[in-house]
Amino acid sequence: MVARVADDGYGRGEDVRFRSRYEGFDRYQRTHAWIGYPLAVRQKYADDQGGYLAAAVTYYGFFSVFPLLLVFVSVLGFVLRGHAQLEQTIINSALGQFPVIGRALRIHALHGSATALALGIAVALWAGMGVFLAAENAMDQLWGIPLRRRPGFLRARAKALLLLVLLGGGALATTVLGSLGTVGSSLGIAWKLVSIVLAIGLNFALFWIAMRVLTTRDVTWRDVRGGAIAAAVLYELLQLVGGYYVGHVLAHASNLYGTFGLVIGLLSWIYLATHILLLAAEGNVVARYRLWPRSLSLAGGQPPTDADRRALKLRDREVGADVPG
Repeated sequence: MVARVADDGYGRGEDVRFRSRYEGFDRYQRTHAWIGYPLAVRQKYADDQGGYLAAAVTYYGFFSVFPLLLVFVSVLGFVLRGHAQLEQTIINSALGQFPVIGRALRIHALHGSATALALGIAVALWAGMGVFLAAENAMDQLWGIPLRRRPGFLRARAKALLLLVLLGGGALATTVLGSLGTVGSSLGIAWKLVSIVLAIGLNFALFWIAMRVLTTRDVTWRDVRGGAIAAAVLYELLQLVGGYYVGHVLAHASNLYGTFGLVIGLLSWIYLATHILLLAAEGNVVARYRLWPRSLSLAGGQPPTDADRRALKLRDREVGADVPG
């Protein structure tokens, strides 16, 4: 029958062959976890509109960078005053390749300002709190937490502020460690490897804590351990790529184009980092509720799997219905 349709001149034979192969792949992924599980994570992420959730977190994350930059520049203005050797060391580092800051360092245009420092800290706290509020909302949506069970206005912001202080400092430490392992570092290969391993370990601790406390649901530490490991490794790889981009690509760019490259690169980096966090968290949800294998042929009339039904119930819980754990 397939051969007869293939010769009808209307291309229907190609459609039949493609559908047959697609359904064969669907049957294969249902019985092989190594591919069925990541496909189920991707499907659940699409169901939860993960791209929009990542965009919301990215917006607040990108906005929070600029007041932090103001704080950092103000602190540098105080620290570098009268320390020519330290200033030259920073100029020769990856930071000296930043189009705006690097030029200001080279012409000695950085000056510490108490007003700028205070304003930068205040705005950075406000914007950083928005990052954690958006992340908490994303986690609750991934786990299917009903709106009526989510924290109120004051409680959510107090929790976000606490997480900003605790996790923000840890994230800064991992960034410093990760930057020491970039290709552009002048340190030896042994120290690069040590810094990468330490950064991955600290990343794991931060992601483990974040995934545990950012959701309203009482998940266990074991429920989020696998996602934290995956996120730690992928995030370190992203940091290494970002460090290479700053130290090698922006180093040869003009001040104008380097600024555009830095802004676009930073925005892309935050967006990718957010996707890493949310996809890893989605992996925890899929593993916790065993939301795989999913059917890839529902549109073609194939019956849904048990995982499809559980995933649908989990989405329904967001509007009020509870799903047994």
